Amino acid sequence: MYGALLGDMIGAPYEFDRGNKSKEFEMFNDEVAFTDDSVMTIAVAEGIMNAGLGADESSMKNEIIKSMKIWGRKYPDAGYGAKFIWWLMLDDPNPYGSFGNGSAMRVSSVGWFYDSIERTREVARWTSEVTHNHPEGVKGAEATASAIYLARTGNSKDKIKNYIINEFAYDLSRTCDEIRPEYRHVEICQETVPEAITAFLEGTDFEDVIRTAVSLGGDCDTLTCIAGSMGEAFYKIPENMIEECRNRLSKDILDVVDRFMEAKQ
Repeated sequence: MYGALLGDMIGAPYEFDRGNKSKEFEMFNDEVAFTDDSVMTIAVAEGIMNAGLGADESSMKNEIIKSMKIWGRKYPDAGYGAKFIWWLMLDDPNPYGSFGNGSAMRVSSVGWFYDSIERTREVARWTSEVTHNHPEGVKGAEATASAIYLARTGNSKDKIKNYIINEFAYDLSRTCDEIRPEYRHVEICQETVPEAITAFLEGTDFEDVIRTAVSLGGDCDTLTCIAGSMGEAFYKIPENMIEECRNRLSKDILDVVDRFMEAKQ
């Protein structure tokens, strides 16, 4: 989970193409803070833990919705999209057909909770469907959780890449150098998740994954959140980066992070 939170924080100052599309930037400064990506990552993790890891679809979705509404209302100015804000305010919210990248940025905990890729994908799908029930939204969540699961269970990057291509038909043929020049701010899974996966695949260690993702620009808090969640599963996060992350989190969020660290596989 630290990988997702760090990716969100570090990418946030450069969202909306405010960076210079370079891997050379100040990693931590006063602008580095969590956004809606982190809040919803926490919300989904807590919802799953409250439901119980073995919960059925209805119970799991109910707890995830409840948790997302609690956390969303607790942090109303975190940077949510307009449709999601509307969803948060409803007493009995329904999915709204989104294929936005929010389904992928909040799913990272799922990649750590389960001992099979089948269950990982099933629960990832449920976490998406409560809002993002468009096939592309679901695909983004499943692909992200699958990459995390495969990375943390010792698979090589080649195996992870091949699985994602074969199962989700994402185009991972471009390099980051090819993506970077024309890449723009876009908030859909189809044009965020493949780029985040590519940044992860090219990164040589956790910090390099983060720097590579930020250098692509665009919606880079979310893109880097997704890439960082995969990077954490493949590489060790330096302790100083974990400390920087924790120093920027509120106590209520830290409580969920610590609970997650005890519950994950």
